[in-house]
Amino acid sequence: MTTEQMASRIEQLKKEKNAVLMAHYYVDDDVQDMADYIGDSFFLSRKATEIDADIIVLCGVRFMGESAKVLNPNKKVLLPEIGADCPMAHMADVETIVKMRKEYDDLAVVCYVNSTAELKAASDVCVTSANALKIVSRLPQKNIFFIPDQNLAHYIADQLPEKHFIFNDGFCHVHHSLTAEEIAEAKAEHPEALLCVHPECKPSVTALADYVGSTSGIISYVGASDAKEFLIATEVGVMYELKKNNPDKTFYAISPQQVCPNMKKITMEKLLAVLEDEQPEVILSEELMENAKAPMIKMLELAK
Repeated sequence: MTTEQMASRIEQLKKEKNAVLMAHYYVDDDVQDMADYIGDSFFLSRKATEIDADIIVLCGVRFMGESAKVLNPNKKVLLPEIGADCPMAHMADVETIVKMRKEYDDLAVVCYVNSTAELKAASDVCVTSANALKIVSRLPQKNIFFIPDQNLAHYIADQLPEKHFIFNDGFCHVHHSLTAEEIAEAKAEHPEALLCVHPECKPSVTALADYVGSTSGIISYVGASDAKEFLIATEVGVMYELKKNNPDKTFYAISPQQVCPNMKKITMEKLLAVLEDEQPEVILSEELMENAKAPMIKMLELAK
């Protein structure tokens, strides 16, 4: 079946089944083209609460499907590839959270949305890279245990010296692998280009940036800028949206390592299959959904 034939069949199945497709910027271009809603994790989390559909197909990694299910317990949530998982989502544990609660009074456990439902359920509030600064600044607690990503935590901590951060040792392998040396080389090659960096990168990399922000933040920054060249320090999937919105501008990746292999597991073939079979489905227990929902709802409220 050609890509065009698959796209036509996907559209037909969407109408028949009252299904909506949500995709992250990091999935393949042709899958992004099929999406009804495309965005970063915060946008997708918020949008999931507003959708009137029987089926949500989440084109992204597993934690995103779990988040959509937690916020829509009565809808069927499908993942084109159940094996598309985010290693960072598992880089914290409930035992450590329990230990930190005993060790520190006046503690808020702040959970990056890039995490499992189990970690969310053990936390006080969720955040995304787009809203973490606003939400943590609004928390009354002085002590912040930020899980699972160490780099985003350091980026937020540097801007909130009045808070005491306890850091976890998780990271996104795509962003964490970028080095200050690679940035320096890229800047030397493209001296006119502005550097846009995701806050999941190391502090030594964010320190060199012209702009630091979430995927959607980078897209907005580039759109508003008069510059014509940009170095992009995040997953290369975002280049599709950047080029589409800014055909007169040029974009350069920093390194060939800027690829999330899990996001790239979402293909047109799997998207078609998941709509045909309505499998794999995200299944979570009632109790887990209830416990994980509270910190996610708190995030949506505090981010307003």
